[in-house]
This record gives sequence, structure tokens and C-alpha cells, in this order.
Amino acid sequence: MKVLVACEYSGKVRDAFKARGHDAWSCDLLPTDVEGQHIQGNVFDVLDQGWDMLLAFPPCTNLCSSGARWFKFKRKEQAESVEFFMKLANATVPKIAIENPIGIMSSKWRKPDQIVQPWQHGHGETKATCLWLKNLPKLEPTNIVEGRKARVHMMPPSKDRWKLRSETYTGIAKAMADQWG
Repeated sequence: MKVLVACEYSGKVRDAFKARGHDAWSCDLLPTDVEGQHIQGNVFDVLDQGWDMLLAFPPCTNLCSSGARWFKFKRKEQAESVEFFMKLANATVPKIAIENPIGIMSSKWRKPDQIVQPWQHGHGETKATCLWLKNLPKLEPTNIVEGRKARVHMMPPSKDRWKLRSETYTGIAKAMADQWG
């Protein structure tokens, strides 16, 4: 299967699908963190290249509830983020999953098909993650663990905090590849 992982620099989801034998590519404006099949550029420049599956992780800064207090100052940026999200959702790819935190897309578009947590997939942490699905089943928990802490929420300020908070947990990436691949 030909898989495009949009808005991913870490390679975690790409590599999980690659490990299962798929022709998986990540695409992001940023360079990839690890060697692998990566397209550095705009996802819309490659979206029409015959992908069987699109897994998209659009930037959440202007969409997630944790930034709600700033929304009134970022109306233009928020409108652009909603448009970006919806272009991904409306792509002509047979199977689509879009990931984002709890936020405004539930009211701007529709409720997510599922909310997953890292603790359902082997990580003792909380981070509610919404999934909007097209022609894909809901993810089944793979390894429910205890010790549920809000590590991501409690990260101290740093120049890379945004980047660290946005990374996909390897357990969730593996569940996606195992169950959707």
C-alpha cells in the first residue's frame, strides 16, 4: 500500500508502516528527524500522486482547546488552519485518518470518530487525541497500562516544546500500522 503521512517530521508513523512492508512516505515543511522516505515540502504538492492512505497530523496551534484564550487574536490564522484541515479531510485518497487534539474542529466540521489515549497503547501518559476517519476502523487498544500522567501538558517551556508536544507516541503509530496496514 502507498501511504502518505502528512505533517510528520519525526518519521514514527512512516517507519511503523514501512516496517509492515508498505511504501510509506512522510511529508512536512521541516526536514525529517531520522533517515527515511521523506518529502520536505507542501503536502498539497504531492497529494495527487496515487496514495492509498493519507494519515495527517495538521498543526494544532490554532485549532486545539488549550489555545482557546488566544483565538480572538488569531482569527485569520485560525481560519487558515481550518481550511488546511478541511483540504486534508476532503482529499481524494481512499483511506484517511486525521489526528488533532480536542479543539474547534468538533464544531467547525464534525465530532471525531474516536479519541485515543497513549495509555491505551503502552505509554503511561494522558493526551487525548482525536481521530477523524474515512474508510478506516477505530483503533483498538493494544496495551493498556497504569501510571497515567499528563507529561505532555506538564512540559516546561523551551524552544522545542511545540515540537516535542506534537510527536506521535510509538505505541499509537504501531497500532495504526498494525490495524490499518
